[in-house]
Amino acid sequence: MIEVKGLSKSYGQTKAVDGVDLSIKKGELFGLLGPNGSGKTTIIKMLTGQIKPTSGTLKVHGINVLEDPLRVRELVGIIPEQETPPSFLTAEEYLHFVAKVRKMEHYEKVCDKWFEFFDFEDQKTSLCKDLSRGTRQKLMFAQAFLHEPELAIIDEPLINLDPVMQRKVKDFLRGYVEDGGTIFISTHILEIAKEICTNIGIIYRGKLIHTGRFDDPELQGKNFEDFFLELVSRWKGVSKEILKEPPKGVSALA
Repeated sequence: MIEVKGLSKSYGQTKAVDGVDLSIKKGELFGLLGPNGSGKTTIIKMLTGQIKPTSGTLKVHGINVLEDPLRVRELVGIIPEQETPPSFLTAEEYLHFVAKVRKMEHYEKVCDKWFEFFDFEDQKTSLCKDLSRGTRQKLMFAQAFLHEPELAIIDEPLINLDPVMQRKVKDFLRGYVEDGGTIFISTHILEIAKEICTNIGIIYRGKLIHTGRFDDPELQGKNFEDFFLELVSRWKGVSKEILKEPPKGVSALA
């Protein structure tokens, strides 16, 4: 579903993403983890064709993103980290607009189901600018899954949601993958990944320093937070030059 090779993005002298290789298969719930500023959002923007990489190749759904970014966005459900729905539309108008753009038929009932799922039917006619942050996040989540995509790419899936809705969303994502979907999320909250992800990648200063599964032998019997912090702390002292061999404890080097 996602194939990335040698992916890099530079802004002047700063490398936001540095030579990332990544392969995500159908049916995975993949979590890209890393501290703030490690390159997670930049990778998502490149995967969805919002920005162009400095170098490297990337395919989503078998489509070359550089050649046809619009087709990728047509197929994939996307929830950006900070984007909000248009302020001049009501919540219902926005979902209907998205459904029409995606050429969905009989979309009114589908939209109503999402208002019911997130328990905000009473705000259908409210302007998006008047919605709370949490409600806007619900709306953005609904628009991403409205057309039941085979692949969804989500930046910080639980941001602004209360504990009740967080549990509901986590259960939904797990169920979506069990039913054959594929999910790519990025987050800096380790507990989220540990609860719902089947596969993970850890990125630090633009480099992918670990990939694997939670059931890998090296993680058995370990506290994941300790594993993550130890891995990142080892990389803090690593030279910026390309290393021939990774430092002890580092599982993979992009």
